[in-house]
Amino acid sequence: MERPKIVVIGAGAAGLMAAAEAAERGADVLLLEKNTKTGVKILMSGGTRCNITQDTDARGIASAFGKAGRFLQKSVGAFGPADVQTMFQQAGVATKTEATGKVFPKSDRALDVRDALQRRAIQAGTRLRLRSGVQRVLPDGEQWVVQTESEWLRCDRVIVTAGGQSWPGCGTTGDAYAWLRSLGHTIVPPRPALVPLVGGDRWTHDLSGLTLEDCVASVHSRHPSGTKSKPLISRRSSWLFTHFGFSGPAAMDVSGTLTAAASLRDVRLRVDLVPELAPTEIQSRLTDRSDGGRRGVVSIVNEWLPSRLAQRLVTAAGADTTVAQLSRPQLESMIQWLKQAEFPVSGTRGFAKAEVTAGGVQLSEVDPRTMQSRLAPGLYIAGEVLDVDGWIGGYNFQAAFSTGRAAGIHASGH
Repeated sequence: MERPKIVVIGAGAAGLMAAAEAAERGADVLLLEKNTKTGVKILMSGGTRCNITQDTDARGIASAFGKAGRFLQKSVGAFGPADVQTMFQQAGVATKTEATGKVFPKSDRALDVRDALQRRAIQAGTRLRLRSGVQRVLPDGEQWVVQTESEWLRCDRVIVTAGGQSWPGCGTTGDAYAWLRSLGHTIVPPRPALVPLVGGDRWTHDLSGLTLEDCVASVHSRHPSGTKSKPLISRRSSWLFTHFGFSGPAAMDVSGTLTAAASLRDVRLRVDLVPELAPTEIQSRLTDRSDGGRRGVVSIVNEWLPSRLAQRLVTAAGADTTVAQLSRPQLESMIQWLKQAEFPVSGTRGFAKAEVTAGGVQLSEVDPRTMQSRLAPGLYIAGEVLDVDGWIGGYNFQAAFSTGRAAGIHASGH
């Protein structure tokens, strides 16, 4: 039987994975990359440490992707976080798990991750062609034609792993959307996700650089006053005040839900700044008059939060007084600011600072087991170009590895 000829477009996490899997199974694989090197986003990710996956199971990974989690169940179930760690260990890259559950190479070098993936693909027989930007992908009978800037390539199957639009400086500028749309695929409008937020007030900007290790950020629909709503998303992690707004894992994890809103006026961002404290505990401390109520509210709040933030919150709540003088409305305002601080959001830092792209190829048009297009036989789609975006913490690399692997295996005919 003749070896199937496969062209893989995009040498990121999903593309390197797909190429290696297909080549190991006997396919004739050509991997095209528009950049001068492979895995540019891998090299930049995790502060150049590359958070390869999360210490959880397949179900835990899927839960990080919202509605897209169901689509990922088959590919992640077949190749989960433990498999990713085993793969890298077998490639000579020892891994470590941090307290947050994030899994990194023990060397803290993203370069080791990229090199291991590239080495595996090349050793399996993949031919790598750099500086090869693709312009069009066209069906030609039962075969495919891939047009680059310099040549026309004929193959039996195409695997598109060209990424989304996040970090366009890495070359991920959404090129594949046009080719896939011309082949009949629906492209869910791309938007930034895992992106720092722009907003806040002057006093929050003055706190720039201040990190809170444990907060709960949530996004709510705006409802008429007096009605309660379940949050659209809620994430517990660290929070960072910046000179332009907010960042850190909690802010970035909820950013995709904010960018999904038709208008930022339709949603509100709330932050529980002291999730370990119940409102009743706060009330008990702020109404304790065992010392005659002489203690200032600021000094009590400062037990829970950094002094700069404590002072700003007490001022915002209009509660800069002693416990004895604290009125009921001031108490309620203080609890509100601690447990449901509402911060204005005017936008995000955009694709330039987004770690992933939300939106992309509509998932109903792709077979979740094989990653083959339901519209164009012989076309496979994997990685960030799909409409999948998960939380910060290695979830998105896991999705890229799992979907890339599935595409490579099935495109090779196995």
